[in-house]
Order: sequence, then C-alpha cells, then structure tokens
Amino acid sequence: MTGLTHNCAGIRRRDFLQLGLGGALGLGFADILRGRALGAPAPGSRTVATPRPVNCILIWLDGGPSHYETFDPKPEAPAEIRGSFQTIPTAVPGIRFSEAVPELAKVADRFTVVRSICHKDPNHGGGNHYLMTGAPTPVPVACGAFVTFHPSFGSVVSWQRGPQAGLPPYVSLPSVTRSGGPNFLGGRHAPFVIDGSPNAANFKVRDVVLPADISEGRASRRRELRSSLDSMQRHADRLAEDPAVSFDQYLQQGVDLVLSSQAQAAFDLAREDEKVRDRYGRNDFAQRLLMARRLVEVGVSWVTVNSGGWDHHTKLFEAYKGDHVKNMDRGVAALIQDLDERGLLDSTLVVLLGEFGRTPKVNKDAGRDHWPNAMSVLMAGAGCPRGAIVGATDAKGYAASERIYRPEDFAASVYAKMGIDPHQILHTNTGRPVQLVSNGRRIRELFT
Repeated sequence: MTGLTHNCAGIRRRDFLQLGLGGALGLGFADILRGRALGAPAPGSRTVATPRPVNCILIWLDGGPSHYETFDPKPEAPAEIRGSFQTIPTAVPGIRFSEAVPELAKVADRFTVVRSICHKDPNHGGGNHYLMTGAPTPVPVACGAFVTFHPSFGSVVSWQRGPQAGLPPYVSLPSVTRSGGPNFLGGRHAPFVIDGSPNAANFKVRDVVLPADISEGRASRRRELRSSLDSMQRHADRLAEDPAVSFDQYLQQGVDLVLSSQAQAAFDLAREDEKVRDRYGRNDFAQRLLMARRLVEVGVSWVTVNSGGWDHHTKLFEAYKGDHVKNMDRGVAALIQDLDERGLLDSTLVVLLGEFGRTPKVNKDAGRDHWPNAMSVLMAGAGCPRGAIVGATDAKGYAASERIYRPEDFAASVYAKMGIDPHQILHTNTGRPVQLVSNGRRIRELFT
C-alpha cells in the first residue's frame, strides 16, 4: 500500500483538500511556524490535572471499516448478515473477533473495543467531521465535502500545548483527514504533514532535512551571516509592527528544527532497528505507525495516521482477505505491543476508527454500505482497560443496544485522557463562544 485510495465520493490522496472557514491544510512546518508568528497569541485555557502528559496516535480508516469483519462479528446471524468470515478466539477468554484480524486478536488483552458508539450521519463528510471533532456539522455535508466547522482534536491539542522540544505538536501522515484542521483556531494549529513513502530507502521528511549540497556546518555559518546582516537597522524597525520580525521568528524556529539532532532522530526511520521495522511490516501504512511511535516518544502530542480505502461497497470479503487489511491488522497490533514493551502505553492513547460502520445486510455487489447506527472503536493505553469490551450491538448488528454512546461522549473521553477540559468554552476570531464538546459525557468504562 503506497498511500490513500478513493472512497465512493471519488476523493483521492492528491486531490486538493479544503478545510473551510479560515482553516489551513497540508502545511509544511515552515508554513505552520509562519502562521504562528503572524497570528495572534493562542488564548488561555483550562486543563484537567494529570500525572504526566498523555500523547495520542489516532489511526483513521477513511471510508468506514466494517464492524462485522473486525471487532463485532455476528456468527449466529443469517448468512446475508454475518458474511463469509468465521470468528476466532482472542487473547481474552469469551471475546471473539473476525478471522480477518488475527494479529489484533492475539493482543486483545491490551486494549478496549467500544462497540456501541453511534450517530445519524451516513455521509463521509459529516461522519468524518463528527468523529474527528466531536461536533456534528450544522448543515448536511455531502460525501465529497472538505470542511471543518469545529476544530479537530489534533488542532485543539496543539492550541492547548504548543510545540514540545521544538517539535510540532500536531502531525498527520501522509495527509490530513478532511476535517483534521484548525478552523477558527488558525493556521498555526494546522498539522505538520509528513507525506511520501516511509518504506522507501531514500525517504526524507520535507522541511526537516538540509538540501543535499549544504552541510550542517555550512548551514550554521549561513545563519551566522544572516544574523550579522540582520543587525543592521531596518527602516521598518521604526514602525509599530515589522512583518520582517515575524518572518525572522518563524525562520529561526525552522532553522532550529532542521539543525535539531532530536528532530532528525525522530524523523529518520533508518535509525530504527531492522527487526522492529520488520515486526510492523515493510509497507507504507505500517512504517507510518512506526514513525508515529517515534514521534510521541520524543514529545509530539498528537499524531494522526490517515489510511484510505475502507469504503467497501463492492467485493468487501475479497478486500478483507487482501494486503490492505492484513497490513492494518499486523501494523496496529505491532504498535500496541511495541508501546507496551517500551513502557509508553500508559502515556500514549491509541485510537483506531473510521466515520461509521457498515450495513447489516450484504448488498448485491458483495459489499456493505454506510451505516452510522453501529460502529466499533479500538482504544488502548492512557489508562484504558485491557481486554475489555464496552457496550454491544443487537444480535444482528443493526444498532447499538447496550451502553450507547455518541461521538460527543467519545470526544469528551479523548480530551479527558489528554488532560484537556472538554467542557471549556472557546472563542472564535469574532468573539463568538463555542463549547469544545457540547453535552458530552465520559465513557466511564474507559476510566475504571
């Protein structure tokens, strides 16, 4: 798998994405720094006290993965509902998953699956927004729309925490989800995007490496030369505001990032042990998960790994036997194990989800369609119980039937895990008050 693939809305990875309402998308780190320098200071906020900061890796399966063929199989349902896969035991006695996810079944004793999150928006755009922000869209959003009416999780975390050790607080690989932007928080809280193929031998992160013809020593000397030139008085220095000063601020931070040995180490997968890379799997998706682990390890607060190709209206069962699902299964299982073995799982929240589940009845094209009435969300680390199932759907998987939760509840839980007050009031750039999460309640089983 080399990148995102289209869903039924016809959206492809290279298509232009628009966050709308003043948001920014697909920014390099220098662009983000420029936005921070030219923008107003971030507003104050309240936080929930936590023993130590929790970072998050959110794995987004764009298009809507099937709950039947992953974490909520229905072996007793009629064939046209249960599909062609069998169920398999997991590491937790009494819990069974679909045979399509054998590696995750082996590590089911290290995470929780919430089977009872549901909503009412069957469109990719609306569902994406709801699950990436915790807020429904105020107007219907078509499948192909790219809008952000509310700040995304990653942007809110960026706004609350800011850069850590000079690294961007919010990173997205290999692109931004359609509702992954900052909205009224401003472009300085858009994600730093790491595109390209991390499985390639010559992979480099743009905006973080020096040009091939400039050594680190030469870059340092050029910086000294620029500093000497900048000591000369500018005519604009006599003005109340000097745009060049703002430019220098983001330029200095960008240079610091390029010359930072910590940043270079975090972004350089070649420094990772070959056995670890093999454990994740030698494919782009898995190597992005490994990159995500390296980033949270050095203090990046929020990393989104965006994986497309999960909108299976046709040939679903054939697809779930292929490499796309196998890479996800192996890679996510390896990530959870790796974080646990390194002692990082307690301080790292791992979330795996898409915008909705799939229809109970298999359609005429051997696929399943959009179904927001039931979906499964995997959550690991940051105090989430190990080996737990939260909630349930009915016997045929039509709808959440026990411990029913909404996306607002999911959002409130994520923010609480991150040490952020989900009930705080934000203000738009026009001064309008906006509640971060409206009427969301924590999913209490995640905090026991």
